[in-house]
Amino acid sequence: MFKLYGFAASNYFNMVKLALLEKQIPFEVVSMHGCQNPETLAVSARGKVPVLETADGFISETDVILRYLEDTHPQTPLLPAHPFARAQVWTMAKEIELYIELPARLCYVEVLFGGRATPEALKAKARRDLIKGFAALGRRGQFAPYVAGTEFTLADIYFMYSVDLAQQVAEQLFGLNLLDEVAGARGLLERLNDRHCAQRVAADRDADFPIFLERVRPVAVP
Repeated sequence: MFKLYGFAASNYFNMVKLALLEKQIPFEVVSMHGCQNPETLAVSARGKVPVLETADGFISETDVILRYLEDTHPQTPLLPAHPFARAQVWTMAKEIELYIELPARLCYVEVLFGGRATPEALKAKARRDLIKGFAALGRRGQFAPYVAGTEFTLADIYFMYSVDLAQQVAEQLFGLNLLDEVAGARGLLERLNDRHCAQRVAADRDADFPIFLERVRPVAVP
């Protein structure tokens, strides 16, 4: 049985967890936070989560784990069969990660954890990149009804665990409602959150988030 290392307040951990649940792959959760202690580094060379333990060893990085799950468990696919269509799904997933999730992450300490203010230069970069990222999502996304078309795919997993956090950053720091500027995006997010597996992930996340806050607050709050 697979072991998934990480913690339920992590959106990247939850991307892998949801994929496992949607594909109905048995797994066990091993609680672990990203850090540089020897025990963690023995599992993850960079001390990051999530990590998937397989019979052959450990796999790090969310997109690599998701590719591995698709390769080893194709019975419930989260990617299209046609190579070009697969490439389109991965393009959308990576654009969401690089141009929406990562810019928003620059401001998570201030917005989500109530910590120190984001430096103005980083805040300006986050605002600029978020506007461009949501605009790209609006141009590329199909929302018919899912991000990449008629089927639920990995692009939807990246979407649901990125755009809601990015919208919080955009709204609280910049007074922007970027999510509603993308036609169909809010409706899709609501539908995705209603999925049975997503509700299971959300329940664990909500239970873990206060514990996670207590862990990070001494570092985040000066």
